[in-house]
Amino acid sequence: MKFEVKTLAAGAAGEIELNDAVFGLEPRADILHRVVTWQLEKRRGTARGTRERADVARSGKKLGNQKGGGAARHGDRRAPVFIGGGKAHGARVRDFNPSLNKKVRAMGLKMALSSKVKDGSLIVVDALDVAEGKTKVLANLFAALGVGVKTLVIDGEALNISFAHASSNLVGVDLLPAIGANVYDILKADTLVLTRAAVEKLEARFNG
Repeated sequence: MKFEVKTLAAGAAGEIELNDAVFGLEPRADILHRVVTWQLEKRRGTARGTRERADVARSGKKLGNQKGGGAARHGDRRAPVFIGGGKAHGARVRDFNPSLNKKVRAMGLKMALSSKVKDGSLIVVDALDVAEGKTKVLANLFAALGVGVKTLVIDGEALNISFAHASSNLVGVDLLPAIGANVYDILKADTLVLTRAAVEKLEARFNG
């Protein structure tokens, strides 16, 4: 499909041909949900477990006589009632490491990109050069471009240094290289801004 390319100043910069196999799919909520869930689960660290009675290294010798001592009938020092004893009903080790088929993950990313085309929140720009890397200059450019509150900008193989400096102090603006494009960040953004280089890298990523 033909798609308009703009400059950061919202001027015309020609057109680009978007691959329908990447940007023209019909989004499916079930696929997007599976990929987002997998992505968030992968972020979670291992939940450590606590040491229970059988895991504590203490003496198993009976403390005293069963009767006649004037104290409770304790069996050993590993009991949860003692300081240093095992935890009663402690937390178990949980490792969050789900798996998801590569084809499903690729399909999810394609559908996330296609959803931005479908709802009109995709902007393709020619380049990301910002004069002197000034935040105020970029804020004015974004105002002219009409981006949303949360904006995800994806560049090519390497990030534009001037844009990175200018956007670092703008709230709600995220910058990623093409290799870092992911479903969660794309869906979370109100506006997705791609450079020509980013489009080429994303299409090559699926064709390769």
